[in-house]
Amino acid sequence: MNIGSVKLKNNFILAPMAGVTDLPFRRLVVAEGCGLVVTEMVSAKGLVLGGSGTRELLAISPDERPVSVQIFGADFESMGEAASIIEEQGGDILDINMGCPVKKVVGPGGGSALLKEINKVEKILKSVRRKINIPLTVKIRSGWDSSSIVILDMLKAAEDSGVDAIAIHPRTKTQGYSGLSNWDLIARMKEVATIPVIGNGDVRSPEDVARMIKQTGCDAVMIGRAAMGNPWIFSQTISYMNKGAYRPPTAEEKMQKVLYHFELIIQRYGPLYGTRIFRKHLGWYSKGMAGGGAFRQIINRSDSAAEVEDLIRGFFAGDALKADPSQGSCSAQDNYSSDSISALSRYML
Repeated sequence: MNIGSVKLKNNFILAPMAGVTDLPFRRLVVAEGCGLVVTEMVSAKGLVLGGSGTRELLAISPDERPVSVQIFGADFESMGEAASIIEEQGGDILDINMGCPVKKVVGPGGGSALLKEINKVEKILKSVRRKINIPLTVKIRSGWDSSSIVILDMLKAAEDSGVDAIAIHPRTKTQGYSGLSNWDLIARMKEVATIPVIGNGDVRSPEDVARMIKQTGCDAVMIGRAAMGNPWIFSQTISYMNKGAYRPPTAEEKMQKVLYHFELIIQRYGPLYGTRIFRKHLGWYSKGMAGGGAFRQIINRSDSAAEVEDLIRGFFAGDALKADPSQGSCSAQDNYSSDSISALSRYML
């Protein structure tokens, strides 16, 4: 699949997620075969004003390319300036968020707020298109609410402005993440689109990826929350699409991937801050596992990278990988392997 001049190795894309799709996580999923990664949202105004924290979000590693950098904002001039900066910094694709429902993005007029201002959308897209030569994409929702579905208006604005692909999460702004996404809207857009259409929403497994492609005809599938604590979803999807089957990671594979992710986090953020950042990832990695609740409580009390590494090795070994259908009703003694108990017991006193 191509997005403008950029060729992807496959059509499985990591969705942008604030606080998740940082440099370490993107490198992790690329190693699992992800065809395109997208950064966390970057504030266009923050980037133009030169905020160091905003600039940090633009860090790109050679081993994760191609990379799409996503910006948000409502002012077409600052959006154009930000786009130029991103191209200069080496972004392969520029993506504009016009679907985020979060108050701090919508309040100033960005994200989903733009779904109510199609004329403004076109101004922003044309301003950005004039500023850059790299491919331009846009990510939208279906509308502000159920009475204002604007997917075809947004598609026309995108096509008329020289956008190279459009991604749609077919929920409205008012839905947030509740209810079901309406995949029929993806199909409706695909029927008339002259640019690639990327589907997103309620994709939780390789089977869902295949079903979305079959049901909607979309050109690519964007995977978001299902990748949190589960970077294997990309390699599993590739296997499922090619062979009709896939396997979960072994205990050893899961432990080694978690440790590698932790190593990347520490390299990026340092031992103290990195250890604290990684707590949320360990929450996702341990979800549904026997003794996961006790593990998370202990992890959340430790600021030592060495201690956390030791705990990871203990918890993710052997028996700890058995699913706990009761979500924590069994005792740690019943569910942890002997190595896990040994590693954890020192921090439970």
